[in-house]
Amino acid sequence: MADRNIREGREYIGIASISGPLVAIKGIHNVGYNELAEVVDSNGHIRLGMILESSEKAAVIQVFEGTSGLSVPETRVRFKGEPLHFGAGAEILGRVFNGLGQPIDDGPVPLAEKRMDVNGLPINPTAREYPKEFIQTGISAIDGMNTLVRGQKLPVFSGTGLPHNRLVAQITRQAKLIGEDTQFAVVFAAMGIKHDVARYFIRNFEESGVLEKVVLFLNLADDPSVERLVTPRTALTAAEFLAFDMNMHVLVILTDMTNYCESLREISTIREEIPSRKGYPGYLYSDLSMIYERAGMVKGIEGSITQMPILTMPNDDISHPVPDLSGYITEGQIVLERELDQRNIYPPIAGLPSLSRLMKDGIGEGMTREDHAHVASQLFAAYSHVKDVRALAAVIGEEELTPLDKIYLEFGERFEREFLSQDEYEDRSITETLDIGWQVMSTLPKEELYRISEEEIAKYYGKE
Repeated sequence: MADRNIREGREYIGIASISGPLVAIKGIHNVGYNELAEVVDSNGHIRLGMILESSEKAAVIQVFEGTSGLSVPETRVRFKGEPLHFGAGAEILGRVFNGLGQPIDDGPVPLAEKRMDVNGLPINPTAREYPKEFIQTGISAIDGMNTLVRGQKLPVFSGTGLPHNRLVAQITRQAKLIGEDTQFAVVFAAMGIKHDVARYFIRNFEESGVLEKVVLFLNLADDPSVERLVTPRTALTAAEFLAFDMNMHVLVILTDMTNYCESLREISTIREEIPSRKGYPGYLYSDLSMIYERAGMVKGIEGSITQMPILTMPNDDISHPVPDLSGYITEGQIVLERELDQRNIYPPIAGLPSLSRLMKDGIGEGMTREDHAHVASQLFAAYSHVKDVRALAAVIGEEELTPLDKIYLEFGERFEREFLSQDEYEDRSITETLDIGWQVMSTLPKEELYRISEEEIAKYYGKE
């Protein structure tokens, strides 16, 4: 096929092969990895593509709009000599884009103050500031026990059919920095979602009045799957502009990272790469880290990027490669539990598997409240004992339990119904969250609160 390639400036006629969304071309000038290309069919329609693999005088291009209708001898290719860029500016706030950063809300193309390479770079570790400022989501199970800190990466592990979309929408509506007069924005990227889910998010943000501070990137289920590989990168590029050029504090929500990884596996299979665990490519860890590590704070810059990736666990398997590797890269996880959801507890955030590794640095006097750390620790310990008592009751019967064990069962019921459970439009302050925690703990005798100081018990125990 190389002898049929005709170079007209930077245009080549004829390609070597087509495989799924991939096009191979030979007999070209040397091109670079991630370089942008225009693939033109016989009707003159231009499809955008990106170089996935390159060698001397050959390249493999992933075509974002798919390869349907392309023919080997008539397809023309033009190389742009640059990677995919996103035109970032203040006007992107309140707008809806596709995964490539093209507006899809019928509005004009926003004024670009800066063209940015969507591939970006992870933040240099030596330039990072340590995350330590509390972000209030208004959700007790997160704020009280798995606190989100500015600059943190805190994923949500969910399962098929669990209300992670409702939880994500609630966090987007309610997230704020307390005690500071700062600019706060949300960058929301959805990958492989259905049309009705996309409409739900847009309508929800419009009705609640937060759309003006949200930038949405939507890759729908019927959009090309290769576009999903670019969607989180485009979204993070927008977040980097808002954070590091406009000094805003940005919360980035990526849903669903499992769909992203499925697209990565699909492309890897087409390229006939040697598979690793469950067919995913061996570079899945490094690929995810290039996305997650674009969160954080930089010394000398006021803005910040905080990430909450959402991923669904196939068969609720937390050891699946996607949640497993995500857990190694990020600083904790929020786990949704199917049993709680079946009992109509919203949000069904599991009390014990959930963890925020940076929580200790963002709570306490001057940030939340002086008793926060001890309240969270005591709630964890008491709820852990509730799980043991419930397992024992399933064997010997509840009537055989000790009086103290029965008190713990009452505590467990109150903890789930009063502390964990709340309406999806209920925005609790951290003070309300901690007060509810004390009300629930007051079910237990004082001597069982062994992780609480005497001063705190005297101040808060049994108080309304």
